Amino acid sequence: MGSRASSLLREEEIEEIKKETGFSHSQITRLYSRFTSLDKGENGTLSREDFQRIPELAINPLGDRIINAFFPEGEDQVNFRGFMRTLAHFRPIEDHEKSKDPEATEPLNSRNNKLLFAFRLYDLDRDDKISRDELLQVLRMMVGVNISDEQLGSIADRTIQEADQNGDRCISFSEFIKVLEKVDVEQKMSIRFLH
Repeated sequence: MGSRASSLLREEEIEEIKKETGFSHSQITRLYSRFTSLDKGENGTLSREDFQRIPELAINPLGDRIINAFFPEGEDQVNFRGFMRTLAHFRPIEDHEKSKDPEATEPLNSRNNKLLFAFRLYDLDRDDKISRDELLQVLRMMVGVNISDEQLGSIADRTIQEADQNGDRCISFSEFIKVLEKVDVEQKMSIRFLH
């Protein structure tokens, strides 16, 4: 019980994860090794505490928001498959993936899915819009006490004013996409070592 050997990935699981996430066989096995090293309880799942031990997330001002993205609503554990689905959002887009069959399901690392992932980092109450208050909370996480509340309020107001097209004083996902249409999201939301 709890033995790493008993929880090794089966070949068919690797193939299913490859199809779902676009990761290669070697990337999946490397990430599985990282997953098992993080799994301090040796139960085949990761808790929030397991993620908080990752130095890069511990120092990231949005670390808690990123960690939350790994957990489905109401869940406090994530298995390897869920871990891989979330990481797939950060997989760089290869040139051959850009010209895929339009009938195929959109890959997890597509521009749209990367933007949706980023949008959800800001949409704290999950109501499908970013309010001024939510924007302020995320800005505070990012800058800490380096900028006054008045300055942050001004940044939030200006951001919403520029993005809000329907006058509801919030940013919807379609408005979020519009604001970021000239930003190279694929580059900014890709982790190179996942290449």
